Amino acid sequence: MSQPITVWLTPIVDPNTNLTFWESGAILQYLVDVYDTEKKLTYDTLNEKHLLNQYFHFQTSGQAPFTHLHHEKLPSAIAHYQGEIHRVMGVLNGILEGNEWLSGDKCTFADLSFLPWNTRVNMGLGTPPGEDPLEPYPSVQAWNRRMKSRPSWKRAMEIRDRLMDEQGLQTNGMPKGITNMPEYEAFTAKSPED
Repeated sequence: MSQPITVWLTPIVDPNTNLTFWESGAILQYLVDVYDTEKKLTYDTLNEKHLLNQYFHFQTSGQAPFTHLHHEKLPSAIAHYQGEIHRVMGVLNGILEGNEWLSGDKCTFADLSFLPWNTRVNMGLGTPPGEDPLEPYPSVQAWNRRMKSRPSWKRAMEIRDRLMDEQGLQTNGMPKGITNMPEYEAFTAKSPED
Protein backbone atom coordinates (compact mmCIF):
# COMPACT_ATOMS: atom_id res chain seq x y z
CA MET A 1 0.00 0.00 0.00
CA SER A 2 1.45 3.37 -0.91
CA GLN A 3 1.76 6.24 1.50
CA PRO A 4 -0.45 9.30 0.95
CA ILE A 5 1.40 12.30 -0.37
CA THR A 6 1.13 15.45 1.68
CA VAL A 7 1.81 18.71 -0.09
CA TRP A 8 2.47 21.87 1.85
CA LEU A 9 1.80 25.04 -0.07
CA THR A 10 2.79 28.26 1.58
CA PRO A 11 1.46 31.06 -0.56
CA ILE A 12 2.52 34.64 -0.45
CA VAL A 13 0.15 37.56 -0.80
CA ASP A 14 1.57 40.79 -2.13
CA PRO A 15 -0.49 43.51 -0.46
CA ASN A 16 0.64 45.98 -3.11
CA THR A 17 -0.87 44.02 -6.00
CA ASN A 18 -3.23 41.63 -4.17
CA LEU A 19 -1.61 38.76 -6.06
CA THR A 20 -1.47 35.40 -4.24
CA PHE A 21 0.66 32.50 -5.45
CA TRP A 22 2.80 29.67 -4.10
CA GLU A 23 5.49 28.24 -6.42
CA SER A 24 8.93 29.21 -5.07
CA GLY A 25 10.48 29.86 -8.48
CA ALA A 26 7.51 31.96 -9.55
CA ILE A 27 7.60 33.88 -6.28
CA LEU A 28 11.29 34.69 -6.66
CA GLN A 29 10.92 35.72 -10.30
CA TYR A 30 7.90 37.88 -9.38
CA LEU A 31 9.74 39.63 -6.56
CA VAL A 32 12.68 40.39 -8.84
CA ASP A 33 10.48 41.55 -11.74
CA VAL A 34 8.31 43.78 -9.58
CA TYR A 35 10.64 45.05 -6.87
CA ASP A 36 14.21 44.97 -8.24
CA THR A 37 13.67 48.18 -10.18
CA GLU A 38 17.35 49.11 -9.91
CA LYS A 39 18.37 45.71 -11.38
CA LYS A 40 20.64 44.88 -8.44
CA LEU A 41 19.94 41.14 -8.75
CA THR A 42 19.04 40.90 -12.42
CA TYR A 43 19.74 42.36 -15.84
CA ASP A 44 17.62 43.96 -18.51
CA THR A 45 20.09 43.27 -21.33
CA LEU A 46 18.94 40.44 -23.61
CA ASN A 47 21.84 37.98 -23.26
CA GLU A 48 22.42 38.34 -19.52
CA LYS A 49 18.71 38.28 -18.69
CA HIS A 50 18.08 35.05 -20.57
CA LEU A 51 21.26 33.33 -19.39
CA LEU A 52 20.26 34.30 -15.87
CA ASN A 53 16.80 32.76 -16.39
CA GLN A 54 18.41 29.61 -17.82
CA TYR A 55 20.49 29.12 -14.66
CA PHE A 56 17.51 29.92 -12.45
CA HIS A 57 15.38 27.29 -14.18
CA PHE A 58 18.25 24.81 -13.93
CA GLN A 59 18.23 25.37 -10.17
CA THR A 60 14.46 25.05 -9.74
CA SER A 61 14.39 21.82 -11.74
CA GLY A 62 17.66 20.30 -10.54
CA GLN A 63 17.88 20.75 -6.78
CA ALA A 64 15.64 19.03 -4.24
CA PRO A 65 15.87 16.98 -1.00
CA PHE A 66 14.83 13.71 -2.64
CA THR A 67 17.46 11.49 -1.07
CA HIS A 68 16.24 11.68 2.51
CA LEU A 69 12.58 12.72 2.65
CA HIS A 70 10.93 9.69 1.06
CA HIS A 71 9.29 7.24 3.46
CA GLU A 72 11.06 4.24 1.87
CA LYS A 73 14.84 4.01 1.71
CA LEU A 74 15.42 2.56 -1.74
CA PRO A 75 19.15 2.27 -2.43
CA SER A 76 18.66 2.68 -6.19
CA ALA A 77 16.61 5.85 -5.70
CA ILE A 78 19.11 7.27 -3.20
CA ALA A 79 21.99 6.52 -5.59
CA HIS A 80 20.06 8.13 -8.45
CA TYR A 81 19.38 11.36 -6.57
CA GLN A 82 22.89 11.54 -5.15
CA GLY A 83 24.06 11.19 -8.74
CA GLU A 84 21.80 14.11 -9.64
CA ILE A 85 23.39 16.23 -6.91
CA HIS A 86 26.82 15.43 -8.33
CA ARG A 87 25.57 16.15 -11.87
CA VAL A 88 24.23 19.58 -10.86
CA MET A 89 27.44 20.41 -8.97
CA GLY A 90 29.54 19.26 -11.92
CA VAL A 91 27.59 21.42 -14.38
CA LEU A 92 27.88 24.41 -12.05
CA ASN A 93 31.59 23.81 -11.58
CA GLY A 94 32.09 23.89 -15.34
CA ILE A 95 30.04 27.08 -15.75
CA LEU A 96 31.86 28.81 -12.91
CA GLU A 97 35.37 27.80 -13.95
CA GLY A 98 37.03 31.14 -14.61
CA ASN A 99 33.82 33.08 -13.77
CA GLU A 100 32.92 34.81 -10.55
CA TRP A 101 29.15 34.58 -11.13
CA LEU A 102 26.77 32.55 -13.28
CA SER A 103 25.76 35.38 -15.59
CA GLY A 104 27.42 38.73 -16.13
CA ASP A 105 29.58 40.56 -13.66
CA LYS A 106 27.50 40.43 -10.46
CA CYS A 107 25.69 38.15 -8.08
CA THR A 108 22.13 37.71 -9.33
CA PHE A 109 19.00 36.03 -8.09
CA ALA A 110 20.00 32.95 -10.11
CA ASP A 111 23.24 32.66 -8.14
CA LEU A 112 21.40 33.16 -4.87
CA SER A 113 18.70 30.62 -5.77
CA PHE A 114 21.26 27.81 -5.43
CA LEU A 115 22.46 28.85 -1.99
CA PRO A 116 19.73 27.35 0.25
CA TRP A 117 20.19 23.90 -1.31
CA ASN A 118 23.96 24.21 -1.49
CA THR A 119 24.03 24.68 2.27
CA ARG A 120 22.19 21.32 2.58
CA VAL A 121 24.13 19.25 0.02
CA ASN A 122 25.78 17.40 2.91
CA MET A 123 22.38 15.98 3.92
CA GLY A 124 21.57 14.76 0.41
CA LEU A 125 24.96 13.16 -0.05
CA GLY A 126 25.28 11.82 3.48
CA THR A 127 28.58 13.66 3.86
CA PRO A 128 30.32 12.83 7.16
CA PRO A 129 30.50 15.66 9.70
CA GLY A 130 33.49 17.93 9.18
CA GLU A 131 33.79 17.18 5.46
CA ASP A 132 32.86 19.77 2.84
CA PRO A 133 30.64 18.18 0.17
CA LEU A 134 31.62 20.98 -2.24
CA GLU A 135 35.35 20.19 -2.03
CA PRO A 136 35.31 18.12 -5.25
CA TYR A 137 33.91 21.19 -7.00
CA PRO A 138 36.39 24.02 -6.28
CA SER A 139 34.70 26.63 -8.48
CA VAL A 140 31.33 25.92 -6.84
CA GLN A 141 32.97 25.94 -3.40
CA ALA A 142 34.53 29.40 -3.97
CA TRP A 143 31.28 30.75 -5.50
CA ASN A 144 29.26 29.41 -2.57
CA ARG A 145 31.63 31.10 -0.10
CA ARG A 146 31.29 34.43 -1.95
CA MET A 147 27.52 34.26 -1.72
CA LYS A 148 27.50 33.24 1.95
CA SER A 149 29.81 36.15 2.80
CA ARG A 150 27.28 38.72 1.55
CA PRO A 151 25.87 40.87 4.38
CA SER A 152 22.33 40.36 3.07
CA TRP A 153 22.71 36.55 3.31
CA LYS A 154 24.04 36.84 6.85
CA ARG A 155 21.09 39.06 7.85
CA ALA A 156 18.63 36.67 6.22
CA MET A 157 20.14 33.74 8.14
CA GLU A 158 19.90 35.65 11.43
CA ILE A 159 16.21 36.30 10.77
CA ARG A 160 15.64 32.70 9.67
CA ASP A 161 17.36 31.37 12.79
CA ARG A 162 15.25 33.59 15.06
CA LEU A 163 11.98 32.63 13.37
CA MET A 164 12.81 28.93 13.36
CA ASP A 165 13.80 29.09 17.02
CA GLU A 166 10.46 30.71 17.82
CA GLN A 167 8.75 27.76 16.10
CA GLY A 168 10.81 25.16 18.00
CA LEU A 169 12.94 24.27 15.00
CA GLN A 170 16.66 23.98 14.45
CA THR A 171 18.26 25.71 11.47
CA ASN A 172 18.26 22.40 9.58
CA GLY A 173 14.45 22.36 9.79
CA MET A 174 14.25 19.55 12.32
CA PRO A 175 12.44 20.02 15.63
CA LYS A 176 14.67 20.85 18.58
CA GLY A 177 16.04 17.73 20.21
CA ILE A 178 16.17 15.71 16.99
CA THR A 179 19.78 15.08 16.02
CA ASN A 180 19.66 12.86 12.93
CA MET A 181 17.50 11.63 10.05
CA PRO A 182 16.38 8.36 11.71
CA GLU A 183 15.12 10.35 14.71
CA TYR A 184 13.40 12.81 12.38
CA GLU A 185 11.78 10.01 10.38
CA ALA A 186 10.51 8.39 13.59
CA PHE A 187 9.19 11.76 14.77
CA THR A 188 7.32 12.43 11.51
CA ALA A 189 5.92 8.90 11.41
CA LYS A 190 4.07 9.41 14.70
CA SER A 191 0.38 10.11 14.39
CA PRO A 192 -1.00 13.26 16.05
CA GLU A 193 -2.61 11.03 18.70
CA ASP A 194 0.82 9.67 19.84
